[in-house]
Amino acid sequence: MASSSRLLPASLLLNGREFGYAAIREYPAQLHEPVNGYEARVLDLVRQWLTGTQAFTLTTSGSTGTPQAIVLRRRQLEASARRTGDFFDLGPGDRALVCLNCEYIGGLMMLVRGLERNMHLTVVEPQGNPLLDLVAPDAEFDFAAFVPLQLRALLAANQAPRLNAMKALLVGGATVDAALAEATRGLRAPVYHTYGMTETCSHVALRRLNGPGASTAYRVLTGIAAGQDARGCLTLRGDVTDDQLIITNDQVQLLDAHNFEWLGRADFMINSGGVKVPAEKVELVLDVALAEIGEARRCFVAGRPDERLGQAVAAFIEGPSLSAELEKRLQELLAERLGRYERPRQLVYVPAFQATASGKLDRPGTLRGLAEDDAASARAH
Repeated sequence: MASSSRLLPASLLLNGREFGYAAIREYPAQLHEPVNGYEARVLDLVRQWLTGTQAFTLTTSGSTGTPQAIVLRRRQLEASARRTGDFFDLGPGDRALVCLNCEYIGGLMMLVRGLERNMHLTVVEPQGNPLLDLVAPDAEFDFAAFVPLQLRALLAANQAPRLNAMKALLVGGATVDAALAEATRGLRAPVYHTYGMTETCSHVALRRLNGPGASTAYRVLTGIAAGQDARGCLTLRGDVTDDQLIITNDQVQLLDAHNFEWLGRADFMINSGGVKVPAEKVELVLDVALAEIGEARRCFVAGRPDERLGQAVAAFIEGPSLSAELEKRLQELLAERLGRYERPRQLVYVPAFQATASGKLDRPGTLRGLAEDDAASARAH
């Protein structure tokens, strides 16, 4: 379905207000009403796209390290929009909800997909429940992308009927925990967990979370070449990377030329007494165990300095400490499902995890904050 087959709709909705594309092309000269900072940035991005800007500078999320500025060419963004549009058969008449931060690749690509495929765009400022302030017919959509926190909030707010009306919905930007994956199985609309990054212009692989096609494996989109480096980490090349080889830090098991299982990040490997422990593997077990004891919370696993082991496996759990009884049950479940060196030696309770500007869990920031707290406590004593 070519984007030129029909004309772009005359306007988009932004935070409940209609903005005509003719006026956006001349932004800000033709704008006669006040806008807030986020609205101004969205309108400027749309203006750039409509007027043919050829390069866009974006910042990586910073969820696994220092944010980096990356320049993406228009042809890369067009190629990404084309692949997603073709996969989901998106086109004129379809309605897209843009509720991710448009200053990052996930939100920007939702704008680009809508503009390239001539879809009706409804843009809302990112919030936990993106449908909260929308009423019919403005709350009826065919396609949307969410971070896990948003999808969890929508399901808790009984928004399943609106979600089920969609052709498909994407969830990405963070790990989908066991409880959320289970909740998606109650939806009729296809739900896909995405794999991608800024360097690949958003997702390059998808895995179905619900329905008959549900899988633990990601399927690479047509035209993207996937491989592995000597570390077993995924490599990617295609038009979305401007034919440059992208070497990731994600260790995978390649099932064939088109499918892979994600194992975890190489830089999240914990060296505990000479034994390499994949943090994400332990996190998945921890996440399921917390749900089973009725304490579904955010958590992550990392190494903490240890005089004997070098690094000790530690579990960081958001929120107040568990009761002694629940903690004992949690430790029993972990002991049943993890190897001797994989089991967390410490449970660290954190009142609230830090987040990046794009809303993702900021592991490095959270760990730095804890280290600073420990140092301050040591000085006080």
